[in-house]
Amino acid sequence: MRLLLIEEDPRESERLQHHLTKRLSAAEVAIHSPRLHGTLPPEFLAQGFDAVLLSRRSAGSRGLDWVKDLSSRSGFAPIVYLGDEGDEAGARRAHELGAHTVVGRDELDGEPFAAALTAVERERVRSRAAWRASEAGQASQRFGSAFIPGYRRIRQIAAGAVSDLFLAESEGAGKLVVLKVARDQHQEQAELDHTFRRFLLEYEIVQRIRHPSIVRLYDLGVSDEHAWLVMEYFRAGDLRRRMRAGMRPRPALRTAIGIARALAAMHAAGVLHRDVKPGNVMLREDGSLALIDFGMSKDTALEHDITDTGLIFGTPHYMSPEQGHGEPIDARSDLYSLGVIVFEMLARAKPYAAENPMAIIYKHRKEPVPRLPSRFAALQPMIERFLAKDPADRFASATEAVGALQQAYHTLVKGERRK
Repeated sequence: MRLLLIEEDPRESERLQHHLTKRLSAAEVAIHSPRLHGTLPPEFLAQGFDAVLLSRRSAGSRGLDWVKDLSSRSGFAPIVYLGDEGDEAGARRAHELGAHTVVGRDELDGEPFAAALTAVERERVRSRAAWRASEAGQASQRFGSAFIPGYRRIRQIAAGAVSDLFLAESEGAGKLVVLKVARDQHQEQAELDHTFRRFLLEYEIVQRIRHPSIVRLYDLGVSDEHAWLVMEYFRAGDLRRRMRAGMRPRPALRTAIGIARALAAMHAAGVLHRDVKPGNVMLREDGSLALIDFGMSKDTALEHDITDTGLIFGTPHYMSPEQGHGEPIDARSDLYSLGVIVFEMLARAKPYAAENPMAIIYKHRKEPVPRLPSRFAALQPMIERFLAKDPADRFASATEAVGALQQAYHTLVKGERRK
């Protein structure tokens, strides 16, 4: 039995978990805290859960509002409302709003509560099986021309030359995820094998690093001759979106420190990212960040390059001079890309601009390191290190870059206090 408990009080969550597992020892309980995680995404139907438990106190005494919202979503999991003792009016209202079952908190230790959940689970198993076999259920598990069971397609997010991205709900993970699905191009078996190997290498790299600032990958496979990869969904969007809205200096440097720490973990595992840019820095709703897209990464531990050899890859605005010219690179190339992001966040402009990609690549190698706005003059030496033309003149490691960014942050704070 899989249950989703909506509760923002940690002590109450622990108490409820205790009651649930006491009567249903095999129950798996996931907790969603409205205070920490906000509302549930409107596309979420809790299809991976047998029931959703919430009470009037679940979200600052707004439990009935949650019942109204969630029960209005077609196909949402059964809602079990935990009513306060003696609150008959609240129990009636919960039923009217769509709660499947109402149980008093004083009844949590009793057999009727366990029996009610077991009955809900049996009903849920039948309804889920019927949905999977239905025409609508079959259609919603199709991503392009690939049929991928266990995932409900919500919408297509992006289309690329090699793969398409879809927002989906995963029954297994019990959350919204993003599916990267290789495009149908009537691939030969060798091409399918190559695409799957790329996805597999990306999956193995991320699983090996396992760092909070690296995207979480949940699954991969092949279906209907399509390789696919399942990854974390970032409802808050990417750093590029935040930069367009304008970032203040302190949040900008905190973000840079987070990226540098993620790179330190990657480099320690023998992995070069090779496409560090704002669009590959995703933001979680709790304020943390994560690097994504390891499709261009190089696993030096295995001496394996995911990209095709002989090609210049990456994004010109963020490429190091050596990467832009197809020369050998190391971890200091990723740090150069991070330096471009730092400059852009502070100056609100990219360090080099031109009418075409090759001109931008030329400027990265030949043009002087640009100057930050005068109010950030104290941080210019750090930018000089990040954007040095010669890798030997840059920070030697991401760990060293973290230290420099932290010092820059303290310098900035001191300067603001003097004003």
